[in-house]
Amino acid sequence: MVFTASFIQVLREETSEIIDICSSLNKNEVFIGRINEVVVLNNSNGLLLKAEHFFLSDCIATYNLCLVKEEDKSRFTLAYYYDALRNDSFADEKEVKALNTLVSTENFKKHISKIRNENSLLWSEQNDQKYFIPSVLLEINDPKYEWILDKYQNFLKYSYGVKFKDKQDFGTFIGLKSNPKDVSNSDVTSISKNDSLEIVLQELEQLIGLEEVKKDVYELINLLEIQKKRSSEGLKNIEVTLHTVFLGPPGTGKTSVARLLGRIFKHLGFLSKGQMYETDREGMIAGYVGQTAAKVDKVVEESLGGVLFIDEAYALTTNATGNDYGSEAINTLLKRMEDHRGDLAVVVAGYTEPMKDFVEFNPGLRSRFNRFFRFNHFAPEQLFLIFENFCKSSDFVIDADAKEKLADTFELLYSKKDENFGNARVVRNLFEKCVQNQANRIVLLPSINQEILKTFTEIDIPEPKETQKQVSFFQE
Repeated sequence: MVFTASFIQVLREETSEIIDICSSLNKNEVFIGRINEVVVLNNSNGLLLKAEHFFLSDCIATYNLCLVKEEDKSRFTLAYYYDALRNDSFADEKEVKALNTLVSTENFKKHISKIRNENSLLWSEQNDQKYFIPSVLLEINDPKYEWILDKYQNFLKYSYGVKFKDKQDFGTFIGLKSNPKDVSNSDVTSISKNDSLEIVLQELEQLIGLEEVKKDVYELINLLEIQKKRSSEGLKNIEVTLHTVFLGPPGTGKTSVARLLGRIFKHLGFLSKGQMYETDREGMIAGYVGQTAAKVDKVVEESLGGVLFIDEAYALTTNATGNDYGSEAINTLLKRMEDHRGDLAVVVAGYTEPMKDFVEFNPGLRSRFNRFFRFNHFAPEQLFLIFENFCKSSDFVIDADAKEKLADTFELLYSKKDENFGNARVVRNLFEKCVQNQANRIVLLPSINQEILKTFTEIDIPEPKETQKQVSFFQE
């Protein structure tokens, strides 16, 4: 048998405690108000989401970290938590034999996939955090933070048998920032101890589009693997730089790929940690002589062992005269790259033509950045897939007429795009507009059921030309 009656009893006791904790959190107006500010609301009745919704979403985020270990017992655990938190339903220990038979069926596996897709909440603003409840509890300084980490830790133990020596070790595994107010580490993305090259490559494959980039990544992996084998045989190697230039428009996954690269380099043994530190011109340049070098030093220190990702790097050279200290930042960065060439990868990103000018700005940049990844605009069908992903994550479905209108919209947007087109960012803005339109349409209906609440109709999708005008306005 996959699990026993005593295991079901353990889950019953655990989820009963969780429900009590959630009930307490639901009475905390500060907590409920704040956590509903940071999430994309998908209801149209003005009601706030309860702690149970966020707890389940956080559990799914932790569950997804160990998908390579997924088996019938872990699926059952997730289903049990779902039924307890969302349906106030508990499996009967007396039916353990029937339940063991059920979890091995394909329909049950599809049910688990649906739970994962439909109960993962979205942050209302771009945020590297995955976990709503602990992040907000830290922000409002609520001591229940410790309870919540215990419960998340237990969930992983019951699902996958994963155990941790303490909360700090667990927090590191799930990538939870110890204090969201700690500015010095707010731009660092760390990786879990259970991460592996296989997991990273699975995440890479799940990214929509980016076929050329994926090909470049695999070719780089092959090169690094052979370099390792040559070294192990005592053969000489050419010097391979990890520093890379990402060329392309916004919203095409450059930041996501940079995070994956850090983890790949770590698992191949070319970086010691694999974390990513994200910055831009503002994070590297100060207003007075001597301060810029100190800011660059701090950025590099945070990045050692991993990837330093500099977005819109060409901004460092746009005003490289007078009192602008962009040249000082670049010269300091080049020296630090040389000092730490064995344990630092720098990825610079931005629009294609300005980035080419940036690399040609001085010989030091040109010699260190000779690997280019090109990120293309998403095609209409890829934009549609991104929209569907937003829907799945927020309990929405699209009816046939709405799908046709969306397809027309993405065809028009793609045909009218320029280099400033925001791709996935445009899709997210459109999705949020559809949520608002749907709410306005159904709020006064005399009767509202679940089907109505979760369905986008053609009326909810803005006219394609209206969306194009909005996009053009923001691009200008």
